[in-house]
Amino acid sequence: MNLTKDLESKFKKLSVNSWCELALNIPHSYEDLTFHPTIQMGKPQLIDATVESIFRAPNTIQITFYAHNLGHTISGVLFRPKPYMMHQFKVGERDYFYGVVDCKTGNCSMTMPRKTTTVGAITPKYKSALRADVMLRLIQNNLTLNKLLSEGLKEDIALEVLKLHFPKHLINLKELDVKTIDTLKYLELFSYMKQLSAKRRYFEPIVKVDASYDEWKNSLPFTLTNEQIEAIEDIKDDFNKDVASKRMIVGDVGSGKTMVILASAYMMLPCRSILMAPTTILANQLFEEAQKFLPDAKSVLVTNKSKKIDLEEFDFIIGTHALLYRELPDSGLVMVDEQHRFGTAQRNMLEKLVSSGAKKPHYLQFSATPIPRTQAMIETAHIDVSLITSTPFSKDITSKVIHKSDFKDLLEHIESEVSKNNQVLLVYPLVEQSEVLEYQSIDEARAYWENNFDNVYVTHGKDKQKEEVLLEFREKGSILIATTVVEVGISLPRLTTVVIVGAERLGLSTLHQLRGRVSRTGLKGYCYLYTNQSNSERLDRFVDTISGFDIANLDLKFRKSGDLLKGSSQSGSQFKWVDLAEDVEIVKSVKSSLVPT
Repeated sequence: MNLTKDLESKFKKLSVNSWCELALNIPHSYEDLTFHPTIQMGKPQLIDATVESIFRAPNTIQITFYAHNLGHTISGVLFRPKPYMMHQFKVGERDYFYGVVDCKTGNCSMTMPRKTTTVGAITPKYKSALRADVMLRLIQNNLTLNKLLSEGLKEDIALEVLKLHFPKHLINLKELDVKTIDTLKYLELFSYMKQLSAKRRYFEPIVKVDASYDEWKNSLPFTLTNEQIEAIEDIKDDFNKDVASKRMIVGDVGSGKTMVILASAYMMLPCRSILMAPTTILANQLFEEAQKFLPDAKSVLVTNKSKKIDLEEFDFIIGTHALLYRELPDSGLVMVDEQHRFGTAQRNMLEKLVSSGAKKPHYLQFSATPIPRTQAMIETAHIDVSLITSTPFSKDITSKVIHKSDFKDLLEHIESEVSKNNQVLLVYPLVEQSEVLEYQSIDEARAYWENNFDNVYVTHGKDKQKEEVLLEFREKGSILIATTVVEVGISLPRLTTVVIVGAERLGLSTLHQLRGRVSRTGLKGYCYLYTNQSNSERLDRFVDTISGFDIANLDLKFRKSGDLLKGSSQSGSQFKWVDLAEDVEIVKSVKSSLVPT
């Protein structure tokens, strides 16, 4: 898009990058300069009038008009008039005047009338970073059908949005019809996904692989789910392309994405793969799985405590962010697990470390935080996406909202589970006492549990020993008291119960992650949501919803959607018109117009 310097600076002030984005700056109101044969009570109106008299008082000017189009006398009132206003009105002159007309007991008055020469038009009024008249000229002189079409926008959408900027009749912006709102939704998504796709860069891969994984799949002591196989097939196709792959694999909690990681490393053999995980515990778990299910690959674990060894001799290098500070050998594949736990800079750093000139490794990022399907479709504009929505076995977890009155029953349940050698997780909202929060903190609650139960362990986010505590708890513990630090990662095979205190304070996706910690090995599981609120629709809906992708959709309904492009918070809203929880069909329509399927 070639812009003049003047247009470029205006686009910059408005924070827009295209004509489509400019078109989204719709008017906030209209000035109706058409004639009406009757008085429009309480609304701005144009009159064709002769000034009959003028009376000047210290702070006002009172004018008597005879309105020819209404056949009526109207009093005009100017409050605190500026000098230039005085010259607009001369007795005996006939002109066009504009202002709000009101009538009381047969007398009609026009507040703050002003002279105008623009007659017969409906003029849009804009609120933006530019002055109203500058914005109006920018739109009227530049926004054309051809410019919108040149950016790939569909003609029917372009024509519909132009009606808002060049109206033929007065439009009620407070009550737009469905067609107009859908047009704005489409345009908003179209602009957004176009920006996303512009961010994607294509590179030649370090290695192109025509791989097969059948032998490995058949050697497994269990059967992969259809969705695991679909994700592996996607990756297999990626590896055989002339561009380095960039794919995000999103799995529900316990959906078996580890197997997709191992299949990817297997298909890359004899080329090397690197995997970065957010914690030592997670890296260690993945390393153990690799040794078990990838016996032919020479795997190594790299953490802060690892000795410096030559990594050249290994096929599969698994580590924490400690990898970023090591000399890494050439690798055909880079994978990042729980990618949202790393900053963008850290992820890019790992990719750069193993890039070879202009060639890049294949790049896969994994996440166990399900996203709404609509968001996944939008993401495809800048990264390929595979979803794993099913789990290898269905978990039997009972979820229940509980209150203070249920504490005795909860205690009996915990005693029963501990007696069966099962483990219980208690999640508290805070570590230390707070005057603001009506729930106990870990510091206040721990004494009760430690006095009444054996093998009670305590950890939280700022605890430097948290990984050691979790590992010791896994082997010896009965009850773990923690904050949401256990949301992601560690596998606790004996954990059957999670109690979340102050559950209404957490996002549904976080609750789902915590619930996903229990019943990992097929044991009967329990999730108790403790709240002081007498009722909560969010929690009631959560209890009845099992799929993480449905939970993500629920979360959208109860909170505004986050921003994929600018990486802003989950609660901040990127979209003004689009509702990601509801507008699936519009997302599909935009996706099909932008991304060839």
